[in-house]
Amino acid sequence: MTIDIKIEKTTSPKTKPETKGLVFGSKFTDHMFILDYDHGQGWHDPRIVPYQNISMDPAAKVFHYGQTIFEGLKAYLTEDGRILMFRPTKNIERLNLSNERLSIPEIDPELALEALRQLVLIDKEWIPEGEGTSLYIRPFVIATEAALGVAPSLQYKFMIILSPVAAYYAEGINPVKIYVESKYVRAVPGGVGTAKTAGNYAAGLKAQEGATELGYSQVMWLDGVHRKYIEEVGSMNVFFKIDGTVVTPALNGSILHGITRDSIIQLLKHWEIPVEERQLSIDELEEASRSGKLEEAFGTGTAAVISPIGELNWQGEKLTINEGKTGELSAKLYETLTGIQKGAIEDPFGWTLEVK
Repeated sequence: MTIDIKIEKTTSPKTKPETKGLVFGSKFTDHMFILDYDHGQGWHDPRIVPYQNISMDPAAKVFHYGQTIFEGLKAYLTEDGRILMFRPTKNIERLNLSNERLSIPEIDPELALEALRQLVLIDKEWIPEGEGTSLYIRPFVIATEAALGVAPSLQYKFMIILSPVAAYYAEGINPVKIYVESKYVRAVPGGVGTAKTAGNYAAGLKAQEGATELGYSQVMWLDGVHRKYIEEVGSMNVFFKIDGTVVTPALNGSILHGITRDSIIQLLKHWEIPVEERQLSIDELEEASRSGKLEEAFGTGTAAVISPIGELNWQGEKLTINEGKTGELSAKLYETLTGIQKGAIEDPFGWTLEVK
């Protein structure tokens, strides 16, 4: 299959930011990818153009009905100068699962991967060097048809933008504090919790504001039906080491299929560390904390990679985990996964894809 992507290079390159002081998702590279969709024509006109504003009709359906999805992945610079992407085909697969749930036409996976490859190569000088740094890649789709009828859009744009980033959390690999939400819910089975769509994140902002005011980095969500089973943290899937076994909530139709989550499960099985995907109630977790069996906790996600959890606040009670310190397993997982991503250690799973 021959994929022809038109390329228009910028005539006004931006000044690249210093690695020191990078804030996640605040600076963007010189170029972006755009692909259009029109009903009856399909996806067409793939192009890489200078990073720019986009113009849309005020009646565009994305503004009124939230028909939009996105993804997040990273490119890394190795010590010997190679560029690696981590499991990009899984991100493209999940992007199309989100598209299907939001009634957005499927995007050809080969075209999406080639767009990622060419865009990263064009802006490769933007990939930062240093511990914890990477080039964050944000593919997304928006509904652009100007019509106020409640129905799937007949027009869309698929775009990819790039951002040089450092650690997602200011704490880095140091433990974060998490507030367990008991008032609001984010998703229920049958809803859009498994899709990476903007509304999921908007629904969490109110709870996040309250958690931030109390000094907590993120919200941990309980299920929307029983209000007692742990689901995920705002930007991460979540794992707990309880009495030697690592437990993570099972994918139940309202939890995002995390690619880092899947990678961690594969690593744990590779190391022959017991791991379970199952329902886990906040009561069970509280009891494990009281009995001393809750040994470690950590979140996983593309942005944060591995983020140890040092404290949970559940209805005003503070559950301190591993004395608020980074656990041995959390550190090993972080070092191993980031080592694979950066090409510093062997990749026995074939997860990385060299961009060339």
